[in-house]
Amino acid sequence: MRELCWKIANRLRGSRSVALQVLFLLTVACGSVETEPLTDRPSHHVEGGFRNADPDFHRPSSWTRWSFVVRRLWMSSVAPRAFDAPRIANDGTALRSGLLNPSITWIGHSTLLVQLDGLNFLTDPTWSERASPVSWAGPRRLSPPGLAFENLPPIDVVVISHDHYDHLDLATVKRLAEKHNPLFLVPLGVKAWFADNGMSRVEELDWWQERDYRGVKFVCLPAQHFSQRTLWDGNTRLWAAWAVMSENRRLYFSGDTGYFADFKDIGKQMGPFDMAAIAIGAYLPPVIMKAVHVTPEEAVQAFVDLNARRLLGIHWGTFDLAEEPLAEPPGRMLAEAHRQGIGSERAWIFKVGETRRW
Repeated sequence: MRELCWKIANRLRGSRSVALQVLFLLTVACGSVETEPLTDRPSHHVEGGFRNADPDFHRPSSWTRWSFVVRRLWMSSVAPRAFDAPRIANDGTALRSGLLNPSITWIGHSTLLVQLDGLNFLTDPTWSERASPVSWAGPRRLSPPGLAFENLPPIDVVVISHDHYDHLDLATVKRLAEKHNPLFLVPLGVKAWFADNGMSRVEELDWWQERDYRGVKFVCLPAQHFSQRTLWDGNTRLWAAWAVMSENRRLYFSGDTGYFADFKDIGKQMGPFDMAAIAIGAYLPPVIMKAVHVTPEEAVQAFVDLNARRLLGIHWGTFDLAEEPLAEPPGRMLAEAHRQGIGSERAWIFKVGETRRW
């Protein structure tokens, strides 16, 4: 390991991107130490932040996480991977007309544009070229967004699952606030981050809390993950999944999560869902990723647990965040769906920019 670190340092010596790349990889790979719950608060609340609901949840050792960081940094410097996900042209005309309602459009990664009962909302929006604190370093976008920012319809609500750079992009949310002035719905602790960055139309929710907006209900739900944007703020902000429910449709949006028992509880309490949009990428190596990201096969099982009618695989093919082949997640998800008797009419993989009614 020492020799590998020396090689990386020499290859990248003098580059100002080194520290920021390390910071991003730490954000993905590292989390803060778990502490005991507070006696007068929900069990996922701890002194100074939050923890996962499963008392047996744990992250890999510091050495294992650092080994992953160094390996990823080395590979991204000597052999950056390229991938161009299948895409379909979308100029937003039909979306702005409001005629495709209800509809769902995959912009890329975990960014969905959902039209439901006259409401337009986005999930974890990112239009930036990098998932990073800055525009000149960090994981680069592998293919352009499926819809140009200028072609969006008026955005009413934005839901944020957690604070990682590939899910909470400062440039994008500031741009949305300035042009669309949406209501941002965020997990606990994230509202202060928005306020620090000059955005005030923000409401934060704890797990199982809900907000009605123009007849559509948004429910903040448990997820198994962690939060971190710097080396000093690990797990100080909550992470979450979301349910969005109108009179005729129910959507589940996973954010980032490992496989956990609450999928079944959510399905019982909030289902059945018409659509479950579940992350299927960033699962290798398992020693790093298994606790906090589902595999494509686990995504299918989560879909079953949630009692959903359709599954949409997201969070793949946009940023190179882990070690699986970039094109692999959809095939594995569809193969597992087929194995469980779930047909193509229920297991969906979108092209970038694709819109479907749901």
